[in-house]
Amino acid sequence: MSRPSFAPHTRAEIRAMLDVIGVAELEELFSPIPAELRALPLDLPEGMSEFEMLRRMGELAGRDNRALVPFVGAGRYDHLIPAVVDHLAGRSEFATCYTPYQPECSQGTLQALYEYQTAVCRLTGMDVTNASLYDGGTALAEAVLMALRITGRSRVILDGCVNPFSREIVRTYLANLDAESLEIPPSNGITDRDALLSRLDGSVAAVIVQNPNFFGTIDDFTDLAAQARDCGVLLIVSVYPVSLGLLKSPGEMGADLVAADGQSLGIPLSFGGPSFGILAVRKEHIRNLPGRIVGETVDLEGRRGFVLTLQAREQHIRRHRATSNICSNQSLCALRGLIFLSVLGREGLSELARLNRDKAEYAKGLLSGIRGVSLLNGEPTFNEFTLALPADAAAVVEKLLAHGIAAGVPLGRYYGGMERCLAVTVTEKRTREEIDALADKLEEALWS
Repeated sequence: MSRPSFAPHTRAEIRAMLDVIGVAELEELFSPIPAELRALPLDLPEGMSEFEMLRRMGELAGRDNRALVPFVGAGRYDHLIPAVVDHLAGRSEFATCYTPYQPECSQGTLQALYEYQTAVCRLTGMDVTNASLYDGGTALAEAVLMALRITGRSRVILDGCVNPFSREIVRTYLANLDAESLEIPPSNGITDRDALLSRLDGSVAAVIVQNPNFFGTIDDFTDLAAQARDCGVLLIVSVYPVSLGLLKSPGEMGADLVAADGQSLGIPLSFGGPSFGILAVRKEHIRNLPGRIVGETVDLEGRRGFVLTLQAREQHIRRHRATSNICSNQSLCALRGLIFLSVLGREGLSELARLNRDKAEYAKGLLSGIRGVSLLNGEPTFNEFTLALPADAAAVVEKLLAHGIAAGVPLGRYYGGMERCLAVTVTEKRTREEIDALADKLEEALWS
């Protein structure tokens, strides 16, 4: 099948232009070129994707000789970002726009945020979201504060499989409140449902879980949502947005509140930031949702317009009625997330998720086949998984750094007794050659 043409003009437009200059066929424009020259075969290589071309250009420039190959995740992911994201988000209309307090002057920004909210709701399966928060950890903490307000209760149960950085933020938020969090240790990288359910009582406002969890394990919390609801307890699910191209959404599971970090949606790593936080909820909880919500309306002449529907910050309402005082939004980063999702579309996001899963499965099989190496558990995973090594994981990572490979995250720093466990992440950017090199160098580090 011939490759598609990317000429910007339609056949009708080309015909009109030829008529103006008095030429019957497009080929006549090339008649001054001798036939023997035009007949020369063009030895052109097969077309490349944008990512492949950028990688090739980087190789030619010698950049790959100085770059680390990352297999590190733990909340920050090395994903492909289409060039159009930088191009559109960098336009002055967006990059220089301040908070749109005057809706009549900021319709473009308001519409972008409205479309962002729509995309997030479709992605998570929830009813309502706000116009972004600071990052994933603070979004999760804000979800916890929401649960305390909604239920009037004073305790939350925090699954130990939730990202340790996010758990620390939640603990910090609760430190000076009349509230407490109870953490349930993980069971071999899996949520300990029995221990968690045994703690549900009339004092618990919410249960907080993560999918996929910090160890990479995938779970379906539909049963947990139903059991929590029977006790008047809300279910808060922290998610990895890219995984939702393949996995059951938290809305389908029956979650009441959903938090996520948007970094994987078109935000470069940038030494850890910036990013944006996602917080989506069921409609009945909208009045407790912090931040800003953009709504659609019509003006007196019936024209479509956009307004700030809810602004539950202390700048806008009486202090004791505010749902949050410091929930900074990240509108420009959220715009990047919207552009990223729009460019990929539903099918593109599903394909991206499958690439992550398939490449991780290849790496899992290769790495777990090394002598002395095994998977922490046999549960399904997305693009992260945890290996049990026959040596200290931190020491192994140090050895592989010398070969230009960031092999993963040693878990002993976050979980006692897991000093030999290594969390590995494989995104769509990792090639077979890079994965094979990781396996070779890991085996060498363990047994040479």
